[in-house]
Amino acid sequence: MTDTISDLLLLLNDNDKKDFKAFLKRKNKRNDVKNVRLLEIMETDDINRLKKLYDPTKNRNAYHALRKRLHESLLFFLSNKVFERDNSEAHEALRLLVVGRFLLESQSIKIGFKCLQRAEDKALILEQFSLLNEILQTRLQYAYLDPSTNLELLVDRFAENQRKLQQEAKFQIAYALLRAELQDIHLKAKIVDLNKLIMDTLSKYSISLDDLLSFKSLYQLLYIANEYAAIHQNYALVRSFLKTADNFLRKHREQGVLQLFYYLHILYYLANFNLRNGFFKESLRDLERMDVVLSQASPAFRTQFQLRCQLLKALNFHYLGDGAQGLALLREGIKQAAPKSSELDLADLQLCLVMFLTQFRDKTALVELQKLTRTDAWYEKKMGMLWTIRKSLLEILIHIQFDHIDLATSKLRSFVRRYRKYLMSVNENRVIDFVKLVEKYLLNPAVIQGKSFRAAVDAMVNQKENKDLFVKGFVTWLKALVVSGSPYRVLLDSIEEP
Repeated sequence: MTDTISDLLLLLNDNDKKDFKAFLKRKNKRNDVKNVRLLEIMETDDINRLKKLYDPTKNRNAYHALRKRLHESLLFFLSNKVFERDNSEAHEALRLLVVGRFLLESQSIKIGFKCLQRAEDKALILEQFSLLNEILQTRLQYAYLDPSTNLELLVDRFAENQRKLQQEAKFQIAYALLRAELQDIHLKAKIVDLNKLIMDTLSKYSISLDDLLSFKSLYQLLYIANEYAAIHQNYALVRSFLKTADNFLRKHREQGVLQLFYYLHILYYLANFNLRNGFFKESLRDLERMDVVLSQASPAFRTQFQLRCQLLKALNFHYLGDGAQGLALLREGIKQAAPKSSELDLADLQLCLVMFLTQFRDKTALVELQKLTRTDAWYEKKMGMLWTIRKSLLEILIHIQFDHIDLATSKLRSFVRRYRKYLMSVNENRVIDFVKLVEKYLLNPAVIQGKSFRAAVDAMVNQKENKDLFVKGFVTWLKALVVSGSPYRVLLDSIEEP
């Protein structure tokens, strides 16, 4: 129980902890209750004080009973806090349902039905089919109290919502199975046909992509697609979902905070999918749509998406050939980052800046790289292995560009020791092949004049699995080395019209 309480306490900030202590003191009926003292001891991890509170060997049952009561009080306090802080329309609809039901039970018929109608309107807009089911059940239960109720229409609404509820439930089952499969793909490097996997899973539960019922369903589908494409660094795998998402957005308009949350994520995924598939102008249009929505949204949404949008805009301009604009957008984003901005989003911007500068052969690339001050272990955990691998490879390329050959060689050997086993386990042979070519160059720079080396580089540039823009940035760097050209210019020349 101690571990559980400690985990729950981590969810509280300093003000919450003060409020919780005050809550316990108000709740205590006697002065000798020890729950506040136990809380203070657990906050400090003072084992000696814990022994003084109760001698575990002499009064074990009382000690465990105290911990259990503290655990229950903490859960009750947290539940109240969540409801206090959550002002979403869904919770407002739930409150109206509870109040409406109470009023009807208390014979306040007219106002009770008004509350239920308001709750139904909100739940309908939000596509909260489960909540709508409860509201309609309550309306049916008390329909006899309202002579104006058209019972037949009410039953039809209830039956239609039941159909939607079942459809949504089946989609959630399918989503759970897809997430489990995605976990296997991630951990075991399973190779599957994503489109077939999704279509087979949805078909098993008689779900059509044309009948997606909610923004949440589409968001979940795109999440799966994005994670899968990111694992394989191949966004051509998710092209078909661009049309599915676009068709859905043409038919539906977001309403309310919860739908806005999903809508913004959907637009972000579309912008990212279009970017990674080479549809740069389409991606910029998606980002323009996001800008319009964010300009009217709360500051919290703007903070959440500001850096991500800035990153995608910079990448689009970079690959369209306007490298100066891309750099300006990155620097502007880093400069304007708010104190509440995500450290992970900021790290993405910083690494992208390093990548651009490396492709421009700009000596400040190493200076900017050194601003990523966390350890590789931290980046592996928070940003992912592939992100950290990309960062480490960029560092090696920067040192090569500026003739720090001994340092580059040392960094490369460290890289191989740290990541070779992982890369082999996830079948990332293209990274291993890239590193081998870089190592050959470091051991003998004259190798770039040899036919076999040049042929190997050309083969790598032309390989289908290396068409992803981020992967292409590395292999074209090698190509630039061979042809004595600008890495950025060689990159642009290699980008094909989709």
